[in-house]
Amino acid sequence: MGDVGDTIDLNCDLGEGLGDDAALFPLISSANIACGFHAGDAETIAESCRLAVANGVAIGAHPSYNDREGFGRRAVEAADSTLMAEWDVQIRSVRHAAAEAGGAMAYVKPHGALYNRLQVDDHLAQLFCRVLADGGDAAVLGMPRSALERAAVAQGVAYFTEAFADRAYLPDGSLAPRSLPRALIDDADLVAERAVAIATGRGVLATDGTRIPLRASSLCLHGDTPGAPALAAAVREALAGADVEVGSFA
Repeated sequence: MGDVGDTIDLNCDLGEGLGDDAALFPLISSANIACGFHAGDAETIAESCRLAVANGVAIGAHPSYNDREGFGRRAVEAADSTLMAEWDVQIRSVRHAAAEAGGAMAYVKPHGALYNRLQVDDHLAQLFCRVLADGGDAAVLGMPRSALERAAVAQGVAYFTEAFADRAYLPDGSLAPRSLPRALIDDADLVAERAVAIATGRGVLATDGTRIPLRASSLCLHGDTPGAPALAAAVREALAGADVEVGSFA
């Protein structure tokens, strides 16, 4: 598992058709590329991979539940075999596009409701990591001390931890649901302050004011947040001021 240090990764969800991807790529080190089941299509996947290669950004697949209408934010119940097949086809689409662009897919980060479920559901996490293990060439990015981390370790899949500079945390260390007020943080100074605190091992303040200890290899910034490029630039500047370099974990 990756460790926090003088270098931290900045990952961002891209290829979703919601933000200024071209402005974000030069500011990040890893791109979570939508695979078509919550957003994106073959054309956006290919373009995202080309932009990643051009900017020296690590390429990650960002698979979701089959839920375009809900942007992947709704849990979908389906047979294990169906879910595994859907994850596999999404990951393969990014792997193929990355190769076509002259790069390589380096990791997988699940999206939305699937991401949240995989942090707490041991059975589903085992299924997900089985798909990755069968592919044989991808790490997985998720939250620390999660069901997904346990499954990855059990199946020999490289696991890297992330934290969120632009999302509020509940006292138990989970992300505040987007339905709650101020669950998504869009104040550039506050996001930058939280990013530095996480990167330097000081953790993050929860919604009740308690400090949550976090160790992370990567910081996530959401590409669909209003003003995302400005937030990313503020984070980069703050990290540089704290002598923390930005570089991919992959």
